[in-house]
Amino acid sequence: MSLTSSKVESLEAKSAPRLSLLGFTMALPPVLLVVAFVGLPILIGFTFSLGFTSGPNRVVSLIGQQIHSKDHWWGTFAAYRDVIHDARFAGDLILTLVVTAISTSLVLAMSLGIGVYQRMVGGRIASIMSTLTLVPLFVPVVISSWAIHTFYSGDGFMRTVFHHFGINFPTLTSTTAAIVIGTIWTSLPFAILMVTSGFQSIPDALIETAQDAGAGFFRIVRTILIPLALTPIIIAATFTAIGILGSFTIPYFLGPNQPTMLGVEISNFFGSYNRPQQSIVMAFIVFMAASGIAVAYIWANVRSAKQSGRI
Repeated sequence: MSLTSSKVESLEAKSAPRLSLLGFTMALPPVLLVVAFVGLPILIGFTFSLGFTSGPNRVVSLIGQQIHSKDHWWGTFAAYRDVIHDARFAGDLILTLVVTAISTSLVLAMSLGIGVYQRMVGGRIASIMSTLTLVPLFVPVVISSWAIHTFYSGDGFMRTVFHHFGINFPTLTSTTAAIVIGTIWTSLPFAILMVTSGFQSIPDALIETAQDAGAGFFRIVRTILIPLALTPIIIAATFTAIGILGSFTIPYFLGPNQPTMLGVEISNFFGSYNRPQQSIVMAFIVFMAASGIAVAYIWANVRSAKQSGRI
């Protein structure tokens, strides 16, 4: 028996490198695809923002305006100074961060409320609420943005209805409030799916035991539901914040011309103002902000892996 087991272990040891090489080979094509079509353009864009105007950046450097070429071996921060000292950028950045914070908070609060209601109360009303919140998943963002635009415009549905009652309903189109409404509309379905799935995975026995021990509704939510579903809640919050941070269609249709969110301003600088170097700088600033938010997502995944025993 010992001889047989040693042979088996020897065969497994010999086959392990081949299996590793096979797995690496199978995973290599999508990795190369990501490197070629995502990583390489990001690297080229970053070098362009630092003033490397030759090679792949030569054509755009000849066409664009206010292009800064490198004055050191590592490049130059002149384009970054242009953006930071631009009076419009401060307003755009503040608006982007404010809309992201408000919309993410409201989406998270609404998804938690609906998720808790469905888990603790249930019934037909909870099912109807959950079903209705998934409707935006099947509506393209362009369609929903234009619908909200006409719904809250100066001659839209809301002002028309309230006008019959002698009430002057405010025009929300081209305001920050319209952006918040639009981002909530598009972000809520995914957040609810994540939060409700996290709540549904909690065993009934834990909730019933807490109820038998005399724990009230809010105590169960605070000490059982939210802690045990913290990982999907954090994932929902991070994905929502990153999506809103880089959104373009909704602020383009619903937001004001100035200040506007950075997604729209990047497009303006690249196309309308013909300042591609500054637009790439803005894109990397948004990327750095999104990377900061992604830290919470990584922490949630590590926490989930530790709880499941994978690491």
